[in-house]
Amino acid sequence: MNPSSNFTPAERRESLGAGILAAVSLTAIALFLLGVNSLLLDRPLVPDLDLAVRGAIAGASGFLFGATYRYIIRRDDNSHLKQGAVLAFGLVRGLAIAEAGLTRGEPLPQLVLGGTESLLMFAGTAIVLDFALRRRWIAPFPSEK
Repeated sequence: MNPSSNFTPAERRESLGAGILAAVSLTAIALFLLGVNSLLLDRPLVPDLDLAVRGAIAGASGFLFGATYRYIIRRDDNSHLKQGAVLAFGLVRGLAIAEAGLTRGEPLPQLVLGGTESLLMFAGTAIVLDFALRRRWIAPFPSEK
């Protein structure tokens, strides 16, 4: 079977739906965590432009995660695949935050917090996607035969 034959217009629409749902979910979680951090660390929220850029980056990351997650897990109920996808996306984002923070001289606890938040954002988004897949709001990607 040709793997590209699975990419029908209907499958592309389902992936688009998964991407949009994940973008909204990850952005909401990211903004929620930003608000919690500002309260707990007694820091003011970031300026509007910075908030918009952070939201746009979270949305783009969520979209890519959602479309990819749907493809990765297919119809499998393999927890290792799900956890691996979350870990891969969370680590890439977390390590990028750590690298940027190191160049600015941020303290290690703040870098660890950023990495932990990244993992939480993708884990929360995976939970939302799994819920939507179970409810058939988004169709799972067909398994190859």
